[in-house]
Amino acid sequence: MRIKPFAAVRPVAEKAAALAAVPYDVVDTAEARALAAGNPDSFLHVSRPEIDLPDSVDIHDDAVYAQGVRAFRDLQTRGVLLREAGERLYVYRQVMGTHSQTGVVACCQIDDYAADVIRKHEKTRKDKEDDRTRHCLELNANSGPVFLTYRDRAELDARVAQTQAGAPLYDFTAADGVRHTVWRVEGEAAPWVEAFRQVPLAYVADGHHRAAAAFRAGGQRRAANPAHTGEEEYNWFLAVLFPASQLRILPYNRCVADLNGLTPEAFLERVRARFQTRLAEGAEPSGPREVRMYLGGAWYRLAWEAFEADPVGRLDVSVLQDWLLAPVLGVDDPRTSARISFVGGIRGTAELVRRVDSGRDAVAFSMYPTTVEQMMDIADAGQIMPPKSTWFEPKLRSGLLVHTLD
Repeated sequence: MRIKPFAAVRPVAEKAAALAAVPYDVVDTAEARALAAGNPDSFLHVSRPEIDLPDSVDIHDDAVYAQGVRAFRDLQTRGVLLREAGERLYVYRQVMGTHSQTGVVACCQIDDYAADVIRKHEKTRKDKEDDRTRHCLELNANSGPVFLTYRDRAELDARVAQTQAGAPLYDFTAADGVRHTVWRVEGEAAPWVEAFRQVPLAYVADGHHRAAAAFRAGGQRRAANPAHTGEEEYNWFLAVLFPASQLRILPYNRCVADLNGLTPEAFLERVRARFQTRLAEGAEPSGPREVRMYLGGAWYRLAWEAFEADPVGRLDVSVLQDWLLAPVLGVDDPRTSARISFVGGIRGTAELVRRVDSGRDAVAFSMYPTTVEQMMDIADAGQIMPPKSTWFEPKLRSGLLVHTLD
């Protein structure tokens, strides 16, 4: 892994809590507008600039990107954002309930992304890539960090712990209860750079579109610069790197709108033909190779024996898709089917009950979470995970540390 420090654009301490924003892609326009209401310092004015334009304006209109640039400049003009005097690394800790994760904020090389030193496990959508690439180029900045993970290294753990013994730059608890603490690494960055050189691979945990957009933006800047040397800032993108053992993946649950023409009784008969099926007392699977299904006001336990398959085929979400959703419910492509919806584990299983009991959906499936090791194994095999397989929580905040491309 190649990393480097950077001259961050960051908020003054007293504005950090007001400015820090959820990632652009976890809220829609209406939700982003509500979160930023009455708060001119929210970074959502930069990352989701359509919130400050009429609803009649298309979110990919030229005016939207221009508005984002104005908002970014306004935050700097008003002194909400300042530029760090020199290039630095940072340590960023998040605490959500009893869970804590701490990563290193640095810039990573777009060539490492291209060479698969930084590995991926998701397909990206061209329209979303196009949007974030243009946003990056117009803003001249990576407005949100990519969430990377790596297999634990004791030396890096020790360096992070030593940095945390100092006074933080920021320490606040957001409205959702997540505590965010950021420290600036004091002293030379060279030992950190060398320590990361001993890390053979990193993995995109969250932020595949941000990573792809940063790569494309850097490539476009290279092509437009006849004096390109490889040392320019556009060759790097903003990331937070976490040791894998600290990460928590929540389940990504499934709901299907109808039973594909089957009665509940006939559907349940087909389920029993494919899975070890019985009534269950709870909604949470007790481990892998088990799914809980909510149908007709009752929870069922669906289980199966271990079998030989590739890393993707062994996933619980793959078994559910291949054995039930496609052949019985007719959901052949979960990426495009309008009959299936996905519910992040942060919303809990009560949301599944609500959707089915209200008649919005006919059946719901509560999943056991995919593990970080499974995600890395799939990336190592050069394979792609099924859609909506992982939900990482807590989410990184945007705006606390921004990397500019020059």
